[in-house]
Amino acid sequence: MLDKRLLIITGKGGVGRSAVSAALALRAAHEGKKVLAIAMTDDTGLAAHLGVDRLDYAQTRIQPGLQAMAIQRPAALNEYLRVQLGVPRVAQLGPVARAFDAVASTAPGIREVITIGKVLYEARSGPWDLVVADGPPTGQIGSHLRAPTTVARLVGTGRVLDQTEWMSHLLADDSATGMVIVTIPEELPVTETLQSLEDVREEGLVTTTAVVVNRALPALGIETDDIDRLEDGSAKEAALLHVALYEEQQRWLRDLPDGPQIPYLFGLHTPPEVAERIADLWRLL
Repeated sequence: MLDKRLLIITGKGGVGRSAVSAALALRAAHEGKKVLAIAMTDDTGLAAHLGVDRLDYAQTRIQPGLQAMAIQRPAALNEYLRVQLGVPRVAQLGPVARAFDAVASTAPGIREVITIGKVLYEARSGPWDLVVADGPPTGQIGSHLRAPTTVARLVGTGRVLDQTEWMSHLLADDSATGMVIVTIPEELPVTETLQSLEDVREEGLVTTTAVVVNRALPALGIETDDIDRLEDGSAKEAALLHVALYEEQQRWLRDLPDGPQIPYLFGLHTPPEVAERIADLWRLL
């Protein structure tokens, strides 16, 4: 998985998408890769798991080999227009600035192509061995992956079309780009994961590299008869609860494709501790 140039991480809200994004970035940096972690839609979740208060559009050094940033649409739009299209900074264009902002806010695909475009630009042109993008949730990932094609249909010709074409090609290049869907073994996250897999595969938007299951309970390792023989009390109740939760998780895991399973991390952990622990476990998954 870490041999790609770009990994886009998605998943239903609350499943640990930012934790897994941070962990993959840390794992790759520990292995000597030069890594950029990008928060596509939230400047605090990935930041918390990387041990900083907030991420900005300017890159922040997290540790040797690992930088991080957050996409901020106005800054990304300015950079796109200036670097890719040779347009002066929007702030210098007076009333035209409002027109650019209105277009970016309302035209189909523009807002998303600005966000995914910055991620793809860094993967294509930046000095990185790997870019890890903490992407939008599964309910929004499709619009971001489709954005280059959507914008290409709108413009039809010119430099913008050229830009969207290389974006689409990079997304579809399975040797360079992969998508990781993070889920937990519960009904709604699994249902949403399976729907996202079907949508992405049918449209051929990007190759799915893995479905990563977070918070998987291990088997208790005690026979039911042994639990039944326990005296009534908190130990027996805890054992019965663990077995019930484990069996419920197994029911939903059977619906998912095989992939890495991150065990439930018992005890109190800070977000940076969770990310580092998953990064360490990743070697064994």
